[in-house]
Amino acid sequence: MEKVLKGLQPEAIFKHFESLTRIPRGSGNEKEVSDFLVKFAKELGLEVIQEECLNVIINKPATKGYEGAPRVILQGHMDIVCAKMEDLEFDFEKDPIPLILDGDMVRTDGTTLGADNGIAVAMTMAILEAKDIPHPPLTALFTVAEETGMDGVIGLRPENISGDILINIDSEEEGTALSSCAGGVNNIIHLPIEWQDIDTAKAVYKLSIKGLLGGHSGMEINKNRGNAIKLLGRLLELIGSKMDFDIVGVSGGEKMNAIAKMSDVVITIDGANEAVLKSIIDDCQNVVSNEFKTADPDIKLYIEKTSKPQKVFSEKTKKYLISILRLIPNGVQTMSADIEGLVESSNNIGVLETKENKVVFSSAVRSSVKTLKHEINNRIQTICNLTEAKMELVSDYPEWEYKVDSPIRDLMADVYKDMYGEEIKVEAIHAGLECGFLKEKVGDIDMISIGPNLYDVHTPNEHLSISSTKRVYEFLCEVLKRIK
Repeated sequence: MEKVLKGLQPEAIFKHFESLTRIPRGSGNEKEVSDFLVKFAKELGLEVIQEECLNVIINKPATKGYEGAPRVILQGHMDIVCAKMEDLEFDFEKDPIPLILDGDMVRTDGTTLGADNGIAVAMTMAILEAKDIPHPPLTALFTVAEETGMDGVIGLRPENISGDILINIDSEEEGTALSSCAGGVNNIIHLPIEWQDIDTAKAVYKLSIKGLLGGHSGMEINKNRGNAIKLLGRLLELIGSKMDFDIVGVSGGEKMNAIAKMSDVVITIDGANEAVLKSIIDDCQNVVSNEFKTADPDIKLYIEKTSKPQKVFSEKTKKYLISILRLIPNGVQTMSADIEGLVESSNNIGVLETKENKVVFSSAVRSSVKTLKHEINNRIQTICNLTEAKMELVSDYPEWEYKVDSPIRDLMADVYKDMYGEEIKVEAIHAGLECGFLKEKVGDIDMISIGPNLYDVHTPNEHLSISSTKRVYEFLCEVLKRIK
């Protein structure tokens, strides 16, 4: 297969990154990439541990003169979010990522790129195999299932890893060092379905909402983009105010931690009301096009006839479904009063599914304040109490609190100033990083998070800056050189 990234600098990074794009590594499907990393370490003669959960830990001795320096853990996750354009035929379990070079950017032809967080893995691999980079004792930690609940770091065995400093490479903005992140939990609502026979005289239509930008539910939750699942609830309520209808099924979104960019519903109506239904669709299109003309300008509503099912939701189930869609918190809930511009708490309803006997609503709740995370969940529980639904909390992960004294943060500030003549930005992030769990597993060690410029992660438009990758790698190598 042709090497698309051949010749890009640093060559070692892009060589490894391209290799990673040819290995299936969606969350929960990391066996092949985990084995690949183990093989890589063994070929270098480095000590390696593959945990039962498939985390990989690789240790590299210090270079000469650095034997007494603090041990540094370089950390990233090997799994990726698998999202693609709706009409693209692509199988993330077997097809290589279709890489494209576009000026200073590496992007793809209609899929996520996997630079979140494959670029961390590739950078660390380059450092592990390098013979000309002075560095302290190193531990590389590659975790699994970060994108779907941080199961890898939860399963990390503390006896397998130790260190004094941890550098997480899962940030997405060059020149910014992250020193705090939100905690979160996956909130799942289960609404039981009461089925009833369909009125065979009714006409059946599929209504779809498409064309939204979507995006990362942490990094881009503050951009006021539309959520197709929430918009679906609004559309259904509007239809119910104008005519009688029944619901056959609903669906929407792709990933819990991605803003939903499409949704659909199958409904039945009296065939005589087709013109009214189309008029409602047109009116709703005009409203959302105006409301999101800047933040999400390509929203489109569609209607088409479809085949008749055998069952529809009962009136009670329909009422409860629409109530949940309308009432569930979504988007930014509070902004931080301490850190300007920081989203403090949010919720994203990312996936809507109709199953055999229930409708499932999957949301990602995030907050840098633990009690606010509980508050959002409590509000959702109240909605469940009113609709006979059940709430389940899965993969709860802790926040990473800001540390006043951080030698690694101070060192990075000095190195950045020396290399680029500018001050590095120190920020907190609303997205979840693994640092909170790592504090629990490794101890209260000094932590920081950096990374190159990445754009539109978790979407088919994800792209990575080549020049930024080079600069961040050189910066990281200089930081390691100065840790003695």
